[in-house]
Amino acid sequence: MSSTENRWYATGKRKRAVARVWLTPGTGKMIINRQAEEIYFPRAISRMIMRQPLELVEVDEKFDLLVNVHGGGLAAQADAIKHGISRALCKVDPGNRGALKKAGFLTRDAREVERKKYGQPGARKRFQYSKR
Repeated sequence: MSSTENRWYATGKRKRAVARVWLTPGTGKMIINRQAEEIYFPRAISRMIMRQPLELVEVDEKFDLLVNVHGGGLAAQADAIKHGISRALCKVDPGNRGALKKAGFLTRDAREVERKKYGQPGARKRFQYSKR
């Protein structure tokens, strides 16, 4: 996680999704995996989740975002991007940290899928018990 002149980088994670986020001063344009955000995330709720940190610190029209994201599903990727944007905004201005932390955007959601155990059809599910 480093920053160059007028460019800030951070990584966000959620489940198996990993998002690499670059912030540059601009007009609020977001490019995700070389596509516009409306094309990559057709669901409006996913776009809203991603933009929450920008709206919280009121800089949604001040930065352009370049995002590379892989792994997980679309919902986890949206959360990973939100986490990455939040971490990058802390580097832009350390004064943003308090508001982002209070909203819970800087905490990495550590919930993962539980592994399947041997002798069972799933992580928790058991085969049907037969007395005879």
